[in-house]
Order: sequence, then structure tokens, then C-alpha cells
Amino acid sequence: MRAFSLAALVLALGVAAPCQTAQQAAPATQQAAPATQQPAPAAQQAPAAQQAPAPEAAKPAPAGTTKAASGTTSAVDNDTYILGAEDVIVVRVWRELDLSGPHTIRPDGKITMPLIKEIQAAGLTPNKVAEEITTALSKFVNGPDVAVSVEEVRSRRYFVDGEINRPGAYPLATPTTIFEAITLAGGFREFANKKHILVLRGDKRIKFNWSEVLKGKNLSQNINLENGDRIMVQ
Repeated sequence: MRAFSLAALVLALGVAAPCQTAQQAAPATQQAAPATQQPAPAAQQAPAAQQAPAPEAAKPAPAGTTKAASGTTSAVDNDTYILGAEDVIVVRVWRELDLSGPHTIRPDGKITMPLIKEIQAAGLTPNKVAEEITTALSKFVNGPDVAVSVEEVRSRRYFVDGEINRPGAYPLATPTTIFEAITLAGGFREFANKKHILVLRGDKRIKFNWSEVLKGKNLSQNINLENGDRIMVQ
């Protein structure tokens, strides 16, 4: 009878052990399931990175844009531009600060500098003036290195008046056509007559048709301006 009880106990323990093992294994499998679900958020985050492209680099400002206004200068060729009264030039003497600086050409066409006193500037190119100053300074300075540039063009100007966006006086530093002058002045106002433009040159009245020139017709009328010309846009 006792032997039968021991056998029953062993049998009961043998059945209970697998059940407990199965119950312990079940949570392990349940805990592993969330581990396989964790990569899902990473996949959801990927589209967010694609929706935020890197900002584009700022575009550089167009180069070569110049403003034309009264009392200023365009690109002046020091070999060809003829200086006149009221032009402002800058004289630079290497390592001689006392001899360097800006000068306004007087009505008599001359400028005044230390040591050499007066020197002619009007009627000469900037490079020729530099040569004259070099020769004069050689009496006082050993091997002077002189450069002359134009800071402001005031002696040669043309004028744009009437139905134009930016009327006024403009420096005539380089050869400029009527078409170019109108463009530099900002173009026409809304009700401007583009076909009947006048250029006043002394007692002459020169007609100009902007619309024709724009279409490539009668291009001979697009002449170069002269000092003192006045463009009238009605």
C-alpha cells in the first residue's frame, strides 16, 4: 500500500514538471514577441527623413551689374578717356601718402599737388596725366611710381527727361547709344510713346523709334550720344 502511494506521488510529480516548464516557456515567447515588433517604428521614421530635404544653397547675385547715376562713373578706359573740367581723379604715388589723394579738375583744366604745384589734366587721358606727374615728381622723389584713375565723371554727361522711370543726368564715360541710355534710365513709364522719341543736340532734333530698334529695324538711328545730349520721352 505504501509502495502504491510512492508510485502515485512520483507519477504526479512527473506530470506537473512538464506543465510548469510549459508555463515558464510561454512568457518567454510572449516577451520575445515585442522584441520583434521594435524595428517597426524605425521603418516608420524613414519617410520623415525623406520629407525633409536639405535647403538649397543661396544663388549668387548676378555679377557685372552697375548703376548709372549723376556724378558717378562707369568703367573708364584710362588709355582713351579724355579728362575735362569738374572730373574727379585720384592720384596715387607709391609710398608717398602726402602726395596721394583725390583732385577735382578746375575750370582752367589744372590740378594742384604738393611739390609740383600745378599740372595740366583736362584734355589728357588719366595715363597721360600719370606720366606728366611722374616727370614732374622726378625732380623731388627718387623713381616715383604714379597711377591716376577716374573717381567721378562730371565733365561729360547726357540727360534723360519725360516719361522715363529714372530721369536725370548720367555720366558719358564710355560710348553710349540712345537705346542703352534709355535702358540705364530704367526704361519707360506705362504711357510713354516709344515710337516718337527726340534727342536734343544743340539746335538739332534727332528722331528715335525705340520699337523699331527693338525689332532690329532701322538700326542706323541708334546713334552714340554726345556730351550734353538730352533724350526727351513723351
